[in-house]
Amino acid sequence: MTVFAGLSVLRILGLLVGGLALAGGTAYAAPAIRVLLASDVQRVEARASHVLWVTGEKGNARVYRNAAVRIERHGQNLFLDGTRIDGEQLILRAGHQELTIWLSQGGKQDPKPSSSPTDGSLSWQVKGFVQVIARGNGLLVVNHVDLEEYVKGVLPGEVNPAWHLEMLKAQAVAARTYALYHHMLSGARDYDVVAGTQDQVYQGRRGVDARVEQAVDATRGVVVTYEGAPIYAAFSSTAAGLTEDAAVVWSKDLPYLKGVECPFDLESPYYQWKTSFKVETLERNLRRQGVDVGTIAALTPLSYSRSGRVATLRLLHSKGELILRGEELRRAVGYTVVPSTQFTIDSFGDEVVLSGYGNGHAVGLCQWGAKELAELGYSYGSILRYYYPGTELGHVSLAKAPLPPPMVAAPAF
Repeated sequence: MTVFAGLSVLRILGLLVGGLALAGGTAYAAPAIRVLLASDVQRVEARASHVLWVTGEKGNARVYRNAAVRIERHGQNLFLDGTRIDGEQLILRAGHQELTIWLSQGGKQDPKPSSSPTDGSLSWQVKGFVQVIARGNGLLVVNHVDLEEYVKGVLPGEVNPAWHLEMLKAQAVAARTYALYHHMLSGARDYDVVAGTQDQVYQGRRGVDARVEQAVDATRGVVVTYEGAPIYAAFSSTAAGLTEDAAVVWSKDLPYLKGVECPFDLESPYYQWKTSFKVETLERNLRRQGVDVGTIAALTPLSYSRSGRVATLRLLHSKGELILRGEELRRAVGYTVVPSTQFTIDSFGDEVVLSGYGNGHAVGLCQWGAKELAELGYSYGSILRYYYPGTELGHVSLAKAPLPPPMVAAPAF
């Protein structure tokens, strides 16, 4: 099968040369991305290798040399090393050095970062600066980091840095585009993106090696654009067939997120799978999400998308009938339990047994497919244009703000 049958050799070469010209010939000041590391925590500890500056809302700064600081929330007040401070936020800076922080206790810790070196705390090593904000009953912890540094923190969290360099470049451009898109639309929110699977898995400096640095530096400033604006650059692990339309998964009408053939990910460990979950788990989790569901008696696929994935399911229970979208079932049971909506129901009893293909929502770039295309000799620009049809490579400094995507009714199947 010829993947790029509609593209001439000269055009494919033009994509590659154009991308490198953008990456190598344009200097720009990268915007800062605000990354939510955690929410609803009660204590933040921080240390820098040399000097740490802690600044309050009034601009007064304290300087710490080779010493850790502790920020806590008690009631409505913020405390720095046991002393109450005025205001609801503090800024932690370490200049050009890395800043190490530990987040501990206080409800959910969202998302899951790197490791836990002390007393059950979650640790991060980051560049830029960290903003600690009193919100609700806890603290928001937001890393303000240069866009290029942010992309370096995403790459090893999303793909294997040992993969082909052109695939790493494609992932770097997709991650940069996704972050810029949300940065331009985040408005008055305290952050642009979450450092987890809700957006992109950002790990700070953990896992950043020479290949990650090379891939990001080689594509510096390059983004995927549609009509001059950065796109919603969705990606997932393994499509195992056609990629999916964004309208099916998120009810978003985006012309560049339409399904394309993806027969390139057969080597993915997630290509085919079998799983099961308890019916009572589904009942309990639906109730936690506010769904008034009784005892479930049956669960059957109701409709399928163009790509063959389960679009909706009929759930019969003691209180009536419920129609679930395929992605709603995944969310209720767990995205790792049900890897994709491309499944069949093998049996239903106390447990539901599923057989399926693929991993993730399957919208946009397929990571394992991109890996195979890179190994076949395709450039990162060609790979991106294939998975995001109708797009072009552009530069951050020239990109205009995107419009929020129009919401549409789920397609009829």
